[in-house]
Amino acid sequence: MNKRLLHLFGLAALASCSAAGESSTSARANRTPVAYNTVVECTLYDGMSKTSTQLTTITSGMEVQVMDTVDAYFVKARVTKGGKPLTGYMYRTCFPQR
Repeated sequence: MNKRLLHLFGLAALASCSAAGESSTSARANRTPVAYNTVVECTLYDGMSKTSTQLTTITSGMEVQVMDTVDAYFVKARVTKGGKPLTGYMYRTCFPQR
């Protein structure tokens, strides 16, 4: 009887851990883009490499919506240029440190 009770508590503990993990990922999915102004002239790329195609050039002071921090060097960003929304990747150094 004690073994069954111990197994039951173990399963309950595992279930609570997985439920906590699911709630944190769902909160992340609901984040909205954050508006930043660039501090230097930067380029919006279609990928995260040196050989990626340049979509547009962002001038200093232009507002950019940062959608996600992808890695240590890039952020996923959205800008509106000429009435057309463009989504791509920018270097983190384009924005002020917070």
